[in-house]
Amino acid sequence: MYYHDSRLQFPVECKEPDPAFARALQQAIGGVEGEIRVCMQYFFQAWGNRAPTTKYRDLLLHTATEEIGHIEMLATAVALNLDKAPTHMQEAGMGDKIVGAVMSGGRPREQIEGMIHKNLFSAGMAAMPIDSDGVPFNMSNIYASGNIAADMYCNVAAEATGRVLATRLYNAAHDEGMKKLLAYLVARDTMHQQQWLAVIEELGGHEGTLPMPNSFPQANEDQQNNYNFYATAVDGSYPEGRWTSGPSLDGKGEFSVFPNRPLGDKPVLGPARPDSGAETQQITG
Repeated sequence: MYYHDSRLQFPVECKEPDPAFARALQQAIGGVEGEIRVCMQYFFQAWGNRAPTTKYRDLLLHTATEEIGHIEMLATAVALNLDKAPTHMQEAGMGDKIVGAVMSGGRPREQIEGMIHKNLFSAGMAAMPIDSDGVPFNMSNIYASGNIAADMYCNVAAEATGRVLATRLYNAAHDEGMKKLLAYLVARDTMHQQQWLAVIEELGGHEGTLPMPNSFPQANEDQQNNYNFYATAVDGSYPEGRWTSGPSLDGKGEFSVFPNRPLGDKPVLGPARPDSGAETQQITG
């Protein structure tokens, strides 16, 4: 069960509307790094969480619900930036401003105009569940495995890429209200990275969670290939690092280097089936 409060989680103000920036903000809503993605990811991880304790489920639900508020704030920001956007680029002297703002990123004028028209005709100058190119959000970007450790690592990555996007938007913003909003979102990304890492630490850190799932007996693994780095360069060279020698991060093996070579023979699938529609020569040999 969920409740709502009509007040925003954080103030959203925009004194200098910028349709081009509205388009950029759409990435933070419906892009692969955006808030819809983490919101749905945390909800589905929570709804499918199985454990003797419900605290990880509850943690995910609290944060997923917070993310709804982030979507709301960004949607408000998009609407405010589109508030005075003309329906034609030539109107109100907006053309040069918008084109100049996007040409450095290789965006032709028609793309920005088309994006504004999409927000106008489909949403009445409001935000939509799309990215900055107008592509609808794709739920296939949601990761909810049922393995709490695997999910936490995915969440750290999601918050990291989301924070990268938020900092880029902050650097691109010129309106002080937008900068304050993005500074807030960057701060929340910081906390969310930390809380997911804290869960991993509570589960036992790298040694306690790796390799995932830790419920699979490692004795059943191919012991010759579970901690060796495959060097695939033609000349046999490889990038030396923490991953090429010394103890593995889970403390259960030793890193080594394997010069990549075939471990099997050429595959022979045998003749084609008579009813497969193949050529006679494939069937009879």
